Amino acid sequence: MSASEFEQTVASRPLCHIVTPVGCMGYGFDEDAVSRELASLTSSGTPTAIILDAGSTDSGPEKLALGTMTCPRSAYVKDLTKLLRLVHDFRVPLIFSSAGGDGADEHVRLMEEIVEEIAAQDGNDDYTFKTMSIFSSIDKQVVLDRIEAGHATGCGICVPPLTKPDVEDSSRIVAQIGPEPFMDAMVANPNFDVIIGGRAYDPAPFVAYSMFQLKQQYPNLGENQLQDRHGGLLHMGKIMECGGLCSTPKSHGAVATVYEDGVFDVKPIAPESKCAPLSVAAHSLYENTRPDILRGPGGALHLVGAKYEQLNDGRTVRVRGAEFRSSVAAGQPYQLKLEAARVLGYRSIVMGSVKDLLDILIDQLDSLLTLVKAYVKKQHPGISGHWDLDFHLYGKGQTTPLGPGEVFVIAEAVAPTQQLATAIVSTARIGLIHGHYPGQKATAGNFAFGIAGKLEIETGPCAQFSVYHLMDLAPGEERLSSKLLRSTISVIGRGQSSGERTEMPIREPPIPNEKATRKTPSLRDQGSPKRETLSDIARVLRSKNAGPYEITIDAIFDSEETYNSVKRSGLLTATRVAEALKISEQDIVWAGFFDPALAFKVTIPRFRGGKRAAAGSFMENDIHGSQQHLGLALLKLPDDFMA
Repeated sequence: MSASEFEQTVASRPLCHIVTPVGCMGYGFDEDAVSRELASLTSSGTPTAIILDAGSTDSGPEKLALGTMTCPRSAYVKDLTKLLRLVHDFRVPLIFSSAGGDGADEHVRLMEEIVEEIAAQDGNDDYTFKTMSIFSSIDKQVVLDRIEAGHATGCGICVPPLTKPDVEDSSRIVAQIGPEPFMDAMVANPNFDVIIGGRAYDPAPFVAYSMFQLKQQYPNLGENQLQDRHGGLLHMGKIMECGGLCSTPKSHGAVATVYEDGVFDVKPIAPESKCAPLSVAAHSLYENTRPDILRGPGGALHLVGAKYEQLNDGRTVRVRGAEFRSSVAAGQPYQLKLEAARVLGYRSIVMGSVKDLLDILIDQLDSLLTLVKAYVKKQHPGISGHWDLDFHLYGKGQTTPLGPGEVFVIAEAVAPTQQLATAIVSTARIGLIHGHYPGQKATAGNFAFGIAGKLEIETGPCAQFSVYHLMDLAPGEERLSSKLLRSTISVIGRGQSSGERTEMPIREPPIPNEKATRKTPSLRDQGSPKRETLSDIARVLRSKNAGPYEITIDAIFDSEETYNSVKRSGLLTATRVAEALKISEQDIVWAGFFDPALAFKVTIPRFRGGKRAAAGSFMENDIHGSQQHLGLALLKLPDDFMA
């Protein structure tokens, strides 16, 4: 067989199927819907796996600093009970990464413990799972040595340089591993049932399973041929790790069919949902600094050449053309992203409101809060260690027919001890209640408080990101055979595995109701006469964190006509965008149009109190960054705008 004939044969057959029930383990999913998909997919004999992510830094630094998890333990028990039942019934492997949310070693071990508990339950006597665990915590001394050697840099221009105290103060350090450790584990134990991964690059297990199948089924493929397919597999993983986010209306889960040439199909699990070329292309905007180049362990995914094709069923999209560019092939070291957090202090809060229909207090509220801060400082002289006090205000600047209305106030304090933090906000509460201001009439008190019967609320340790940096690796350190990463293997359960897949009947999905399947109307369909702001002409206008140090904002348009009109209008120049977001033009990290998704994106540093800051920690009020798009949304359209 010639090389071209081989490539055509390879491209025509599915390599594997991947089912992702939900974008994050612990969130819950529809077991019946996933079961129907698995029944259909496994009947073909094509290798099939359940793969999903379990972690993120999106929810802040607490998990890394305090050892907490994204979801309660009970949520992982519920999801793993369903997942292990599917593994047992359909004889498909389960792979998940970033156990517990942060992927710390203790959470990998906790997931092992949960698997053992489920396998030991009554009725599960025939459960048996060959289980591999991959640990990606990094010893602090390793990181300190790399800093000393100049082999640690910030992950992005917004991340400050890494220092020795940053490392030493961190509770634990994890690395976002790439696909290599997962592949190594699979190759060493090809009949595995479960892989529990520590912190990992979200697409890593998806790439690893696909590459494992490629090597198993086509052992004669050369390194260059494998490299040619890497981009497609990585692109698939980037889409699938979020479940059905790439579909409309958004599905919890998704299914990918991967072909041997790196082409893949993606479709939602929810029968009322569908994928379209624009919705799939738009996924590369989500949570990323830029949509065309996505950096990760060992290199970068380039999406300029990616193509998206709607298949005949109207709900599946075929994707091809992504390219992975290896840093090692370019003469650069393989890098892993490190993540860590520390405890900054302890927090307490006071909640209440100021009501004012007479234009007396609310107009002077900023001045009163300044006096309260001074009063608190005077009442706590000689405190050793750093402390701080500030106020969240909600409703300021709004009016009612009767006057200013009401402002909700949260006083937040951070201090070296919980007792001191509580004392500080207690003093602030007294100042808010009894502080004097010009024209005061309500002399009995300025501040309504006592929500849930509490004067002060102690919120515990205050965490802060301390490490979000790239560490250079020596050749081979990205593999399980190195001393940097570790793995274990065990057989969990009392059953005897036959190694054969159980045939399950194919069940027809429920017939979706007309309301659920009707076409989502476009802006033009809705016939809205209002076309004054960018929000009025955008189909999607959202913000989200792109890592702990950046906020990224996406505007996705409904048609090429509208999109091209926006491009021609000069509405979204760097100057106008900076003005709308109230930042300096020099602060823009990346901005540009992305034709495949009919979209505009801008990424900026995360600011708090006028200074660059990481997500979470003192005075955070939008940890996901999902409410930072309004400045762009309200950008006025030019008078002559036509679309």
